[in-house]
Amino acid sequence: MTAGQASDLEGADALIPQIKANALLADKAYDADERVRDVLKQKSIEPVIPFRKNRLNPPDYDKALYKARYLIEHFFGKLKQYRAIATRYDKRARNFLSGVYLASTLILLA
Repeated sequence: MTAGQASDLEGADALIPQIKANALLADKAYDADERVRDVLKQKSIEPVIPFRKNRLNPPDYDKALYKARYLIEHFFGKLKQYRAIATRYDKRARNFLSGVYLASTLILLA
């Protein structure tokens, strides 16, 4: 877990080496740095990252697979309905993560 003002790319550096997947779905923010794509390709993970509009040589990505990303977006939208999670009231990462687990369970059971 990173600080609230930290870039998503900082968290990605720590998480990508641990990923065991065939593809990684990410938004345009992850197109800002080629290191994300390079690390994914080294691990034989397909980067499913749309390109920014100002990109000179846009890379190809699986647009059909990217459309499935809405499931993740909707889940996080539901998760943020829980006030303690949306505002990050907990001071300790352990307590915050426990709240995320509890809220996730309630969402999945609903």
